[in-house]
Amino acid sequence: QVQLVESGGGLVQPGGSLRLSCAASGRIFSINDMGWYRQAPGKQRELVASISGRDRTNYEDSAKGRFTISRDNAKNTVYLQMNSLKPEDTAVYYCNAEIVTTTARYRSLEVWGQGTLVTVSS
Repeated sequence: QVQLVESGGGLVQPGGSLRLSCAASGRIFSINDMGWYRQAPGKQRELVASISGRDRTNYEDSAKGRFTISRDNAKNTVYLQMNSLKPEDTAVYYCNAEIVTTTARYRSLEVWGQGTLVTVSS
């Protein structure tokens, strides 16, 4: 019914920047919280940043001051601007959203994207 598609990952040198995008599509009535998670090899998936339907943001400590999450509700899209990237930021980044569909407005679905790889290396 709904899906999330990420884009913007790739290879970047330490100190560089990347902007990730995640677009939701399908039978969307509304979107509540949206967020970005990441999973490095051999590690658990962790929250990087989240943004509520009222634009309240939350960041994991290592992302504070370097990453910025934002959303465009008209486009059903969430972004993650990543600056001053470090090798330890290397991971697969996943988009997550709580979506209320047009066919079931009484509850929200937790939807995940397929992930996009970010590699920070010289």
